[in-house]
Amino acid sequence: MAASSLSSPNFTKKFSNLAISPDLRRFSIPSVQISRRRHSNAKLVIQAVGSTYGNNFRVTTYGESHGGGVGCVIDGCPPRIPISEADIQFELDRRRPGQSRITTPRKETDTCKIYSGIADGLTTGAPIHISVPNTDQRGGDYSEMSVAYRPSHADATYDFKYGVRSVQGGGRSSARETIGRVASGAIAKKILKLHSGTEVLAFVSQVHKVVLDKEINYALLTLDQIESNIVRCPDLEYAEKMIAAIDAIRVKGDSVGGVVTCIVKNAPRGLGTPVFDKLEAELAKAALSLPATKGFEIGSGFGGTFLTGSEHNDEFYTDEDGRVRTRTNRSGGIQGGISNGEIIEMRIGFKPTSTISKKQRTVTRDKQETDLVARGRHDPCVVPRAVPMVESMVAIVLVDQLMAQHAQCELFPINPEFQESSSRKLETTAAY
Repeated sequence: MAASSLSSPNFTKKFSNLAISPDLRRFSIPSVQISRRRHSNAKLVIQAVGSTYGNNFRVTTYGESHGGGVGCVIDGCPPRIPISEADIQFELDRRRPGQSRITTPRKETDTCKIYSGIADGLTTGAPIHISVPNTDQRGGDYSEMSVAYRPSHADATYDFKYGVRSVQGGGRSSARETIGRVASGAIAKKILKLHSGTEVLAFVSQVHKVVLDKEINYALLTLDQIESNIVRCPDLEYAEKMIAAIDAIRVKGDSVGGVVTCIVKNAPRGLGTPVFDKLEAELAKAALSLPATKGFEIGSGFGGTFLTGSEHNDEFYTDEDGRVRTRTNRSGGIQGGISNGEIIEMRIGFKPTSTISKKQRTVTRDKQETDLVARGRHDPCVVPRAVPMVESMVAIVLVDQLMAQHAQCELFPINPEFQESSSRKLETTAAY
């Protein structure tokens, strides 16, 4: 490590003409060594790890598919929120493997345990640690994949980036990592519901070529409707078609993709920040960080490009309560990067599962071309289990943005002529 002396001849000569008061000279010392570090990358290394999301409500996930377990640490959670392991387990059960014939047959109970941050059923404000053990690992299923790359999987790019990778289960690229997200999302959902009556709901709106083209009444949509069938489509007629499409491809050892639609009801106004931290930008980042995601749309999405301004604009009106509303919602509940109080609507596209049992051409780690028939237990279509994952990431974003809104814009009394408190619906929800 380089060092320079303040008492060196060059230093003394350079500053010999400076006028220094006698009082300051009393504090002079013969020699001071200043350590100089070149190109310190410590901060960059910490930020580039990629396992943490959020600025105020910070979620860090850990663990790998075939390691000892997976989980999360949540920092910045508000205190005095009633949370139990049962609250979290409900959401984990919605994403766990082996729940139906159209999901991976891996058998995991995904039983969670809270290790810190909860006392007497309430959050304490301290970091919350939640862990889930892995109990049904089969590392031998990945022997071929330890040598050859799975087409369109993260196997190759992990080697390209790190020069080493966890072969069994895909390591951090496995969807098992999302357990930590769903556990954190369960807490985020509880905060939103208690604070402002906000509800996050997602459902499957497309499987392969089966597209739900019926209009869904979002105001009346419930979780029970979504959970009424194994594909999580609220329309039973289309649900049967989607299940049939997955069954048809599953028996062939292949896979298909689809689309998950997510809505936010009773979203507080004012969430999001102009320019780089727009609400839709944060939602897109969070959604596209999920495994197998390939597309994100909000409101009219790409369909809006076919409209004119007069066709696309959401005209304003004043409702019976004196609130400014929009007659249509092509903006998807967000304008200028800020939530406007209407239902937030987005769609996330998922590609077909990469790991399939059909023979494919690939290369080995030593760059030899070969055939690969992948083994293992994998979803023939990821979208049914992706529903709670999407909900969780959206909820985490909203809580993070809600806390930012309070810190900046509600620290002092609001301007009631234009603003409304983000907790204005609190009186209609359950008390703390």
